[in-house]
Amino acid sequence: MNGDWLDIGWLNEIPVRGSRTVPVAGGEEIAVFRTADNRVFALANRCPHKGGPLSQGIVHGHSVACPLHNWSIALATGNAQGEDKGCTPTIPVRVDAGRVLLCRTGTLAAAA
Repeated sequence: MNGDWLDIGWLNEIPVRGSRTVPVAGGEEIAVFRTADNRVFALANRCPHKGGPLSQGIVHGHSVACPLHNWSIALATGNAQGEDKGCTPTIPVRVDAGRVLLCRTGTLAAAA
């Protein structure tokens, strides 16, 4: 941990167009996604529709499809796209020297 940032590992440990999860307080999880253009996003690991595990969805562009009902969720905002309505919390994330860092205060807020 580095101040307000939690080091969760190397960028190359997250598959391209895939994700990994990070457990947080209260039994919740954060899903950290890596896109084809190597951008990294972090969301609470639950779809706003029925709570499906977004980390198990398919990443396409800068969105993820929920594995339960195929809702498309924007990785940058957490908003459901198209006609679907809802939002999942986002967590600030950055890459520094190849290491993926999550904002610790954002992680705790998403778990609440």
